[in-house]
Amino acid sequence: MGYTIAVTGKGGCGKTTISGLMVSGLIRNGMSPVLAVDADPNSCLDSVLGVTVQKSVGTVREEARKIASANEVTGVSKRELLELKISESLVEAEDFDLVAMGRSEGPGCYCYANNVLGAVIREISDNYPYVVIDNEAGLENLSRRIVKSVDLLVLVAEPSMNGMRTVSRLYDLAGEMEIQYGALAVIANRVRGDGISEMVSEVARKTKADYTLMVPMNDEIAGYGEKGMSLRGLPAGNTVVREVDRFIRTVMKKGE
Repeated sequence: MGYTIAVTGKGGCGKTTISGLMVSGLIRNGMSPVLAVDADPNSCLDSVLGVTVQKSVGTVREEARKIASANEVTGVSKRELLELKISESLVEAEDFDLVAMGRSEGPGCYCYANNVLGAVIREISDNYPYVVIDNEAGLENLSRRIVKSVDLLVLVAEPSMNGMRTVSRLYDLAGEMEIQYGALAVIANRVRGDGISEMVSEVARKTKADYTLMVPMNDEIAGYGEKGMSLRGLPAGNTVVREVDRFIRTVMKKGE
């Protein structure tokens, strides 16, 4: 598996925006192709990146289950059928590809499907030097070991005391769940002014974060979101784009 970045945080903190900016930043810095994994059923990483998901993993899992139950195929194992269906859900773009997990709907236990999903993502990701995973709120996907470990765990928070407390709780939870990561980054998103810096520094000390980043509130990004426009169209001179690019270069240089 390539260098893997997992992004998570409380719902509404802007982690999908951060995930999209990181995918775009990797591409701008010549670190492509990138595999983007939309692991949040409530997310819209595809629209942030300017592509459209036709089928999610949750959808194709149900298709595979129905086909297998109806005995409509022969000579193909249940695992092979699910692997094929998951591969069909991959959205291909010029510098990145995207796979969306979607919702796990329907009867039955999803442990087997999750295990296959993890195996397929690991197999698919072998073709990509970089992988960015936009997780659902919390750490459930990582705790299910859909990926066994990540190189960089990114905790995104709103710029408030409650946001910083959430980061601290997620850090403690990651330890309890024995989630494996090589480095940790704390990102305060949509910051107005300098009042948040002391809180971020305090949380960074508590979590032993390797990196911290304060992403300023940006009207241009807000406008793109309101209009449903892809963040890939943001100009290189945008303040947030420059900050995220600088962050990515710092992380990758240290990881070499």
